[in-house]
Amino acid sequence: MKGISGADKITRFETKKFKTQFACEIKDYEPLDYFDRKEARKLDRFNQYGLISAEEAIKDAKLEFSKLDTNRIGVIFSSGIGGFETFEKEIIDYTHSNFNPRFNPFFIPKIISNSLSGIISINHGLRGVNYCPVTACASSTQSIIQSFNYIRLGKADIIIAGGSEAPITESSIGGFNAMKAMSTNNENYSSASKPFDKNRDGFVVGEGAGALIIESLDSAIKRDAKIYAEIVGGGENSDAYHITGTHPEGLGAYLAMQNGIKEANIAPKKIDYINAHATSTGLGDLSEIKAIEKLFESNIDNIQISASKSMTGHLLGGTGAIEAISTCLSVKTDLIPPTINTTKIDENIPKELNLSLGKKTSKKVDYALSNSFGFGGHCSALIIKKYVG
Repeated sequence: MKGISGADKITRFETKKFKTQFACEIKDYEPLDYFDRKEARKLDRFNQYGLISAEEAIKDAKLEFSKLDTNRIGVIFSSGIGGFETFEKEIIDYTHSNFNPRFNPFFIPKIISNSLSGIISINHGLRGVNYCPVTACASSTQSIIQSFNYIRLGKADIIIAGGSEAPITESSIGGFNAMKAMSTNNENYSSASKPFDKNRDGFVVGEGAGALIIESLDSAIKRDAKIYAEIVGGGENSDAYHITGTHPEGLGAYLAMQNGIKEANIAPKKIDYINAHATSTGLGDLSEIKAIEKLFESNIDNIQISASKSMTGHLLGGTGAIEAISTCLSVKTDLIPPTINTTKIDENIPKELNLSLGKKTSKKVDYALSNSFGFGGHCSALIIKKYVG
């Protein structure tokens, strides 16, 4: 809510040869503060972030698994890429060893995206549904939507949902640079992520994880749980347009939002706030706005829109989870986080839009929508409602 950018110069490797030399790194992270040395060696950074977030969520929810039916508790936890850092290191070591195939015995478990959901399940003996949706930057929003679906179908009581990503590596930065998808504003990195701004030049990569406890209302009431908000709908659609680019008119985004709202059984005018996907890319920001315009039409000036990636950077497969958490808190507190760094709005964006520029906004939020879109045309929209007990 403070409107502070997390972007800074990359410290994890030498960046002189890279077009982008900054990112939203987690500051002062020390694995041994959370894991013993032996355990830390078995876990890629994305595993570590995800496990820490899951444990924080379990603690906050006051879950006591010994008192619950663990056959009906699941884990649906995503990563868009998985163990990027481990994969890169092992291949570099392999080439430097004159192609001697002495790979780390934990190489495969550390890189596969589904290892995180498996480890969370194993650590707590949770025998319910367990898997990992991998849909690029829509991954963790789809984890949450699928958790909602399993619970409302009566197949689970509680699901630990979320996403984790650790993509600040040489091959990741180099790869996104080659696609011209990432900002190269090395001189002004703290303001480089500027969604909707005329001078935006790409996203700023971030890292981290977010976890939520998705639970049936009956289960939550029975154990007197702290309820932040209700999930009432989720839309999942495809752009069916391009492997990396969004549909110019935001067709998939429009359908995902429309279907999520329809599932929530509300009219579009009921939405008070949209946590936009808004990565600060040229086409992506505009296509999302076009979809929002088309769906909300004359009511658009009554909706507050903000772009949290302006502060956190883009966590790829983990971004939907942290934005869902942020959206739940907006619904609970009636406070909307700011969109920072945006000073000159793109002339193609309607002036009547409320983009929460520069500072947090106080607004009654009964229904909110959180968007996530991923390479491959994956579009997801989560509808969250204020809980009134």
